[in-house]
Amino acid sequence: MAVVYLIRHAQASFGARDYDKLSPLGEQQAVRLGSTLGEVRADVVVSGSMLRHQQTASLAGFTPEVDAGYDEFDHQELIVAHKPAYKRHTVMVADLARSGHPKRAFQEMFTAATQRWIDGGDGYSESFQAFCDRSEAAVRRTAGRLGKGETALVFTSGGPIAAVVSRLLSGGDGLWTKLNPVTINTAITKVVSGRGGLTVVSYNEHVHLGADLLTYR
Repeated sequence: MAVVYLIRHAQASFGARDYDKLSPLGEQQAVRLGSTLGEVRADVVVSGSMLRHQQTASLAGFTPEVDAGYDEFDHQELIVAHKPAYKRHTVMVADLARSGHPKRAFQEMFTAATQRWIDGGDGYSESFQAFCDRSEAAVRRTAGRLGKGETALVFTSGGPIAAVVSRLLSGGDGLWTKLNPVTINTAITKVVSGRGGLTVVSYNEHVHLGADLLTYR
């Protein structure tokens, strides 16, 4: 069988105006990930087009090809569609700060924004269905490049990984809202490809991090 390892990027700059770059802790996570992946013979290495994907791959010791099919959904677009005033980052930060619990307030707001997207609301350049479709297509495209016994490393985001796992486990997208929030930075999901198609063997493996580097955001 061929193997595709789907790897979530290391911690990005959550809360910053420019989210799409690794935090200092994220850089440490990526280096530790590299020590775990050092024993893997990778025949294909792919990443999404986002900076955090490519930084994670680089710090782990790999130079990936880019496949934008592995890109995350546009979380800023989801937020603005839900609360147009949050197009201004400073307005969102101030609003959340007034709650007294900004991290909790953000999570509640973002959960509602995401559900609006899933439910088919307007204002999005990519529907939830289209996002899940392209995520599945990307992993099938990668698996199709592998010969028997070959291995691919894919550096991507939690959203595409959750979309692929939901479809492979359940045949639909219903598990996505449960899987996506618990995807850990640099966690590894193993998918095998054989005559029976694609099968999830393990999900969200993160033993390489230990307690000191474990983060969800």
